[in-house]
Amino acid sequence: MASFILRRLLVSVLIIIAASFLMYMLVAYSADPLMDLRSSNSPNKQALINARIQLLDLDVVPPLRWLLWLGGAAKCLIPFANACDLGSTVSNAKVIDILPQALGSTVQLVTVALILAILLGVTIGIVTALRQYSGLDNVVTFLSFFLYSLPAFLVAVLLKEFVAIGFNNFLEHPVIPWWLAVIIGIVAGFIWQSLIGGDRRRRLLTFVISGVATAGVLLLMSAFNWFLEPGLGPVVMILLVAAVVIGTTALISGLQSRRALISASISGAISLVCYFALQGLFSVSTPATIVILAVVAIVVSIAIGWFVGGYDRGQNIRIAVIVTVVSGVLILVDRFMRAWPQYFQDTNGRPIATVGSSTPGLTGDMWETGLDTFTHLLLPTIALLLISFASYTRYSRAGMLEVLNQDFIRTARAKGLPERTVIVRHAFRNMLIPITTLVAFDVGALLGGAIITERVFAIPGMGSIFAAGLSRGDLNPVMAYFLVIAVMAILFNFLADLAYAALDPRVRVR
Repeated sequence: MASFILRRLLVSVLIIIAASFLMYMLVAYSADPLMDLRSSNSPNKQALINARIQLLDLDVVPPLRWLLWLGGAAKCLIPFANACDLGSTVSNAKVIDILPQALGSTVQLVTVALILAILLGVTIGIVTALRQYSGLDNVVTFLSFFLYSLPAFLVAVLLKEFVAIGFNNFLEHPVIPWWLAVIIGIVAGFIWQSLIGGDRRRRLLTFVISGVATAGVLLLMSAFNWFLEPGLGPVVMILLVAAVVIGTTALISGLQSRRALISASISGAISLVCYFALQGLFSVSTPATIVILAVVAIVVSIAIGWFVGGYDRGQNIRIAVIVTVVSGVLILVDRFMRAWPQYFQDTNGRPIATVGSSTPGLTGDMWETGLDTFTHLLLPTIALLLISFASYTRYSRAGMLEVLNQDFIRTARAKGLPERTVIVRHAFRNMLIPITTLVAFDVGALLGGAIITERVFAIPGMGSIFAAGLSRGDLNPVMAYFLVIAVMAILFNFLADLAYAALDPRVRVR
């Protein structure tokens, strides 16, 4: 393992050095960082040109200038020395000073989009594989190819027009007509009956129940002015936590496992007690408080799974942790919803933002500022999500279909194992092997695609640094962007190799 890691590190360093040289030469010979000054009418134009030449070492030929840049970048590897030097911009700002904020904005955007794309894409891909050639499978296949073919800038513009502007206009008079609720209910009924499957009677029953429930919930939300004063409330929270307990147990162990059901129930009950008991603490909470509460909750759930015990403590611990985490997320969502009326008022009734990463001059507690971050990242995250979602759906579907045709799956079914066990414990793990490769490549692709998305939504991230630097011939910010992309791509490919060994016992890291 140690020799493998050392070899990979050496090869990665050589790749970064060679690629950085090519990138530096391409940008240095294709752009003029003095272009804006040459066309200036300033009386001290020559002095400004000389100052920029001295600042950026433009009197040095590009290959030697690259060596100077490489020496400064190499200092970033020295821990605790604070000697990292990535050069300056044309406006005499240190790149190392502007990089952290831009990197934070992009990583925040890309991380959320990547996680949601993996969760939704893999889940829907598995469901369509289990419903091969059904109506749901055909619809998802069409949508996947359609979304995959859309360019990022077009998706961003459509989201601005129909989601942001449309929803903000809807909030002026948030009333859903009965006929629209019926149409949405019919669409939801078709979706749910396709997901559940079964014979004709079961499909019809699912269609009626889900359609009526969806239309009824929408009409109730409209009648009680939920869109302006949202919240889950105690009743809905109890129902949701109960659904999480039953769904998690059924998916991982099956409802016949008494100890697993007890572990999930205790975790859900404690989560509900915390929901009612900690409301006062939430009002004065900080992010550090939430982190501490999350750590305590996970430790308690691990203890619950351990003490309930049984022959499969690991399974009970996983179930308890999942129930606790999902219930905690629901509690946080409810608390954020309670801050919506104040945020709606502070944004003058236009809460869904179309540009920027935050509302200028907005002051508020953690919940209101969190809502502000959410509304600003909502549209760009959806734009990146839709593009990546298509890939994960197709790969996970194809991977699941391939695994289901393997001999060990037929053997597991012949032994009489429940279908849930065959899918979750045997097929799912093997299906993840090709997905790890896709994730490794998708990190770099998402960071690259964020250039267009950040440009459209005016987010001051890595994409903005790259686009602005390239247009002005500002070489150092472009190289900082390249360095981050290269390191992230190599790092995730290395993690993918390690994930192969964890997922497939036949693979050995040597």
